[in-house]
Amino acid sequence: MPTSQGSNWPVNEPPSQHYCGEDERLTVLATYGGQDLVGDEELQQIAQFAAKLCDTPMATVTLVEKEHQRFLARFGMEEETTPRPTSFCAHAMLGTEPMVICDAQEDPLFADNPLVTGEPHIRFYAGHPLISAEGAPLGALCVIDTEPRSEGLTDLQREGLAVLAQSVMRRLGQRRLGRHVNQTLENQERELRRMIDSVPGIAWRADDQGNFTYVNARWRELTGIEPPATTEDWKRAIHPEDWEATLARFLSAVETEGLFEDEWRLKLADGSYCWVQSRAVPVITEGQPTSWFGTVIDVDKAHRISESRDLLARELSHRIKNIFAVVSGLIAIRSRGKDEVQDFARDLSETVRALGTAHDYVRPLGGRQGETLSGLLADLLAPYDSPTGERFTISGPGVKIGQRAATPLALIFHELATNSAKYGALSCAEGKVVVTVEDSCEADETVCVIWDEVAIPCGFTPPDENEGFGSRLLRMAIESQLGGSFERSYSEDGLEVRIVFPRRNILD
Repeated sequence: MPTSQGSNWPVNEPPSQHYCGEDERLTVLATYGGQDLVGDEELQQIAQFAAKLCDTPMATVTLVEKEHQRFLARFGMEEETTPRPTSFCAHAMLGTEPMVICDAQEDPLFADNPLVTGEPHIRFYAGHPLISAEGAPLGALCVIDTEPRSEGLTDLQREGLAVLAQSVMRRLGQRRLGRHVNQTLENQERELRRMIDSVPGIAWRADDQGNFTYVNARWRELTGIEPPATTEDWKRAIHPEDWEATLARFLSAVETEGLFEDEWRLKLADGSYCWVQSRAVPVITEGQPTSWFGTVIDVDKAHRISESRDLLARELSHRIKNIFAVVSGLIAIRSRGKDEVQDFARDLSETVRALGTAHDYVRPLGGRQGETLSGLLADLLAPYDSPTGERFTISGPGVKIGQRAATPLALIFHELATNSAKYGALSCAEGKVVVTVEDSCEADETVCVIWDEVAIPCGFTPPDENEGFGSRLLRMAIESQLGGSFERSYSEDGLEVRIVFPRRNILD
């Protein structure tokens, strides 16, 4: 498509020699649409006004084709086409200004022309060339009379015919541009459909009323049935056990104009089912109804692998819980009657119990994923509390913890509770422990836990600078595993441990 399509060819300039060759000229002419322009209202008005301006009974807007001349607009004539060999306009279109034939019967070029010797009995002809923006001769705007005119055209008529010819070309250019744009859009849509049809998943488009205006070829390949026209039509291809739930989710997404995402089983052409992931997004344009674009992707293999892994994980988790129980039982059996190891055995059993509690937070499918740090603390510290629940106070926001963080967190607070029961506030009847969870207390995206022991027994002496096993365990869990830090400070009757974690590290 020429780039100069939006402008007219300069007035009084001959056509470009490059486009005067018939093949090149016809190539340009084809871009205007030819027969599609016949009867155009604006061109018809121009033809009528040209006849009125020049006081002639006939006028036409003519395009010269390979074998015919076609009248896009005509006044005073019945025929839509006449043979090209008889065309006056085929000669007029090659000039730089209107071709005026005062008396065709006296003109050696046209005297024997069938349009002169027969209908419509042309005697006077004046045609202004119609030249495309790139210089291709297309035809002419002409006026015709059955009477000769020795005076030809007046200056006003000649000028007016030139102005009207420019108007014709602007109108033709508009139609040409519109046709080009439409054709470009059609080609782009055709290519887009080909591309979408080639993708391995199902792709679709729907309007705001739930009417599916496009479903790619993959639908029929997979299901063997006609593409859905409405939302209800999807029922044929979705497993009965999945239909109600996924429909409710989709309708909710439509109502809120939000993202839809779900997994369900698609019925294949052979009657079997495969797991798919269905996703749809709303396309919201101001002042326009919302439309939807969606995909359905095969995830059957990944889904079945995930199911197998979940089954294995559940079995392993069950065996790990049994191991904790067996280890606790063996500790009790082996330490029975051995007073010298009772304290150690009790500590070891409590550590195993803490690990078992931590495991409840990390075991798959049935574990306590999504629980909070405060909940973990309550579970771990419950054995150390009094029957009336007065020795522990836990407060703060419900900061969620991830699976990997649960085990080191359980070990940290079990160690603090064990030390408190041995040497600190929990070793005497009056002692209490206050645990406060603070979200983002010191810097952005941090979580702080303050362990405050009140009423430590008299005679308690802080440990020396040489860290024991418990302190090393705390440091390893807090600093190495969770990337945090801790500080301990003692007073005459109390102990405060301040632990700070990056929030992201306890969400993993």
